[in-house]
Amino acid sequence: MPKRVDHEQRRTEIAEALLRIAGTRGLHAASMREVAAEAGVSLRLVQYYFHTKEELLLDGMARLVGTLNDRMIERIRAAGLPPTPRSILYAALTGLLPTDEASHRVQLTFVAFQTLMITDPAFANRNLGTTPDKMERYLTDQISQAQQSGEIAPDRDPSLLAAALMSLTGGLVSSVIAGQRDAESAEHVLRDHLDHLFTPDQR
Repeated sequence: MPKRVDHEQRRTEIAEALLRIAGTRGLHAASMREVAAEAGVSLRLVQYYFHTKEELLLDGMARLVGTLNDRMIERIRAAGLPPTPRSILYAALTGLLPTDEASHRVQLTFVAFQTLMITDPAFANRNLGTTPDKMERYLTDQISQAQQSGEIAPDRDPSLLAAALMSLTGGLVSSVIAGQRDAESAEHVLRDHLDHLFTPDQR
């Protein structure tokens, strides 16, 4: 009998090949032919599952974001119950930091996609511009909940605070990747910022 092909597994193998190239050589090196070679399949097979390079990039980006989301969820669950806005903020943001080999590789790959968005704004506007906005909205919601429970001063703008947290975390990610500081130092900076954001009784 002919061997049954698991199409989703094939798509995953090809997308993961793209992400490996992106994280080591950058997306400029991730031609369809190079992805095929990395995945150990024919170019025709890559084109069968992904008709265009853009389609492959979108799939890879979605999987990368999914990996980051899973990591944040794991951090939040590990923070203990019941979850509080403070513990959720800290767990979600530290989940973005490259604290081990796997997360370091994920963030290097994410940088490759960010570089693509910078060099090809039209592509970013069409496809990849919503992920940071979703994260900011999530943080804004957690900050608003903390204000309602008296943990954060009510006169602060939640959306501005969320934007500042995202910017701070993004800078910390870059500094760890570049070797300016280690992950422990980055986590300390983030804790200190949250300590000043939350009222003393809620730290």
